[in-house]
This record gives sequence, C-alpha cells and structure tokens, in this order.
Amino acid sequence: MPSINTKGLIPRAWRVIKRVLIVLFFLQLLYILLLKWVNPPITLTQVGSLIEGDGLHRTYVGMKEISPYAKLAVISTEDQLFPDHDGFDFKNIEKAMKHNQKSKSLHGASTISQQVAKNVFLWQGRSWFRKGLEVYFTFMIEMIWGKKRILEMYLNVAEMGKGVYGIEAAARAYYHIPAKELTRLEAARIAACLPNPKIYTVKPLSEHVAARSAWALGQMSHLQEDPDIQKLVQ
Repeated sequence: MPSINTKGLIPRAWRVIKRVLIVLFFLQLLYILLLKWVNPPITLTQVGSLIEGDGLHRTYVGMKEISPYAKLAVISTEDQLFPDHDGFDFKNIEKAMKHNQKSKSLHGASTISQQVAKNVFLWQGRSWFRKGLEVYFTFMIEMIWGKKRILEMYLNVAEMGKGVYGIEAAARAYYHIPAKELTRLEAARIAACLPNPKIYTVKPLSEHVAARSAWALGQMSHLQEDPDIQKLVQ
C-alpha cells in the first residue's frame, strides 16, 4: 500500500479553507452592497415563519409609500437615538446588562440598526456567535447603507404580527389601508406591538399595545420637533 504524505496535507487544506473564506467574505460584501438598492428576496426569520405555519404576508414599499407617522412611531418606541448613534446605544446596552444580571426578565437594548442586521442577515437567537455576527453586520450597514435605507429596511422586514412582515402588510391586515395612509394613532399602535407582536397584538387590541401606544403618542409629539428626525421621517 502506498504511503500517504501527511506533511503537505495540512498546509494544502488550510490554503483551501482560506480561499473559501475569502470567497464567502466577498460574496456577503456584495450582498450587503446589493441590498442598498434591492430588497432581500426572503430572510431566515421569514423562512421560519413559513415552517412554523404562520404564513408570510409581506409587501415591500419605498419610503414615499410609508406614512411619516409610521417612521416617527418606530423611532419613538424602538430607538430614539437612531439619528445620532453609529449603530449601537452603549448606555442602553450597559443598563440592560445590569438589569439582566439582577432579574430573570431579560431586557434588550438593540437599536433599529441591530434589529435590521439580525432580521435581514441572521436568525433569531441569543448565542454569543450570533451576537458577534450582528455586531459585524450592524457596522457594515451603518457604513454602507446609511440611516434612511436602514429605517426603510426596518419598516419592510420587521415582524408586526403573526406572519405579518413590514408596515405595508401590517397596515392592510389591521386597518385595510396602505401604509402611506396610516394615522398617528394607527402607526403608534403598530409600533407598540414591537418587539413581540405575536403576544402584544394590534387586533384584538392587547392591554400592552393600548398602554404603550398612548406613551408612544407622547414621545412622537416630543421627537417630531427634532430636526434630525424630521429629515428621516419626511
């Protein structure tokens, strides 16, 4: 039987792995660049929704087809510092970490940018590996897409009900109107169901959504005077 030369086997395998990793890096970079202008065909979260039997109701729309109230509502409820940070709200992260160390109820501190990174490129979960990838993709979309595209993507891919993804699908499911016709209260109620729309329902109106939407309306009135937010929502 001929002997196998194992001396060169490991270096050759490592070269192959490096080439594969380089190719994968450039492919994902190309995909990130492409999504600056093109909407994702489907996400892992949406695939999960189909597998679980929740269905998939989704219609992508541009920023001009979305009510300014909807844009203002999600910033007010999910990430009030969205125009100012570079993808991460470190004060909020520190506060959530301190709370989670002392309490069984977990508090999240994800910005809109982080949520988009997770919803578009990754899967749902709490592992450190997934969180590390989330940090990477958050950094990339902040650098490549910019705030308006990130907000537009969030409003199109965020789960806003059982099997309902994006503001257009939510507006039609709950109010039978397109997203551009949402009123201030309707937008506040949809935003109030985040980030757990399967439990905090818009219709029937859950107590959580009723209470949180009232709070959201107050925040919207306050934040609408911010010039940086005005640029994003108009």
